[in-house]
Amino acid sequence: MDSIKNLEWRYAVKKFDSEKILPQEKIERLKQAFNLTATSYGLQPITLVVIRNKELQKELVEHSFGQQQVVQASHVLVICIQSDIDEAYISRYFEQVKKIRGTSPDILDPFKKALVADFSKKEVHEIEQWSKNQAYLALGNLLTICAMEKIDSCPMEGFLPSAYDTVLNLKEKGLTSVLVLPVGYRADDDMFSEFKKVRKNIEESIIEIN
Repeated sequence: MDSIKNLEWRYAVKKFDSEKILPQEKIERLKQAFNLTATSYGLQPITLVVIRNKELQKELVEHSFGQQQVVQASHVLVICIQSDIDEAYISRYFEQVKKIRGTSPDILDPFKKALVADFSKKEVHEIEQWSKNQAYLALGNLLTICAMEKIDSCPMEGFLPSAYDTVLNLKEKGLTSVLVLPVGYRADDDMFSEFKKVRKNIEESIIEIN
């Protein structure tokens, strides 16, 4: 596998082949990759909603500024953030650490108390921005895995989160949508698939300090 060639192959698909459906094993890999995304403190304040329902996808086009990729795609992935990172949420994380690693509470408790104290001082908008940063980490990870697995994708910020939240009943789950990623297979007549990538010269985007 040539990782650079696969990244060059990837582009933001403008037209999916709506007749082609991703096999379930590909979706499982994306789900696992999402769950393995590195997040700050390991708290994972993000949730992935996986949609494979053409009627629902068609409804979401209206809330995606008419972008047809949402209904054409095999699946639509919606990256969401938790609405509230409070003491209970943080405590559940440390319980999971204790369960999986068997780490002593004597070691975990000081870190847990420090995190609870830190987050209790943050304004709601600060926690929201922090959570969004983690969502972008997950998006980058998913885009890379898509390239490696030869899954076509189109990352989208152009949608109405409040409308998505309503249609998908996200608020009832304590979630807010922040990013959308339709995935599937590019259409044969998507002319954008033949376009060369436009990037800075590598000397302009990289600074090396020896």
